[in-house]
Amino acid sequence: MNKLKSLLFKLFYGRYGSDSYEYFLLIIYACLCIVNAFLLIDVLQILTWILCFYIIFRMMSKNHYKRRRENEIFLAVYSKIKVNIKLFFDRIRYFGRASFRKCKHCKAIIKLPVKRGKHSVRCPKCSKLFDVRIL
Repeated sequence: MNKLKSLLFKLFYGRYGSDSYEYFLLIIYACLCIVNAFLLIDVLQILTWILCFYIIFRMMSKNHYKRRRENEIFLAVYSKIKVNIKLFFDRIRYFGRASFRKCKHCKAIIKLPVKRGKHSVRCPKCSKLFDVRIL
């Protein structure tokens, strides 16, 4: 048992391992496998195998710099998409009860109560005043 344990330690020593991008790829892989189980499309089968090999390649890679860079790019894109989706659902949830405006200075989204007219608003992020007109 100790021989197997030491062999595995030698195999995985210095490898990159898993990160957020790999978890995302695993979710995509699982979805493709489920869809392919029902549709049985050859192209989809090949795509799932390629994705599987890419996930294993990333996990077993010793080039930490490139894998970390890929993960940073993924997280940057993912965070922008996540913020936009959250804003979309917030607009639906607070429809008629709140108004969303963008700060003219720092471009932060601010949720304001629905009070008709022209108001001066202080941005919580940059603390600058700007005027808002709510219809």
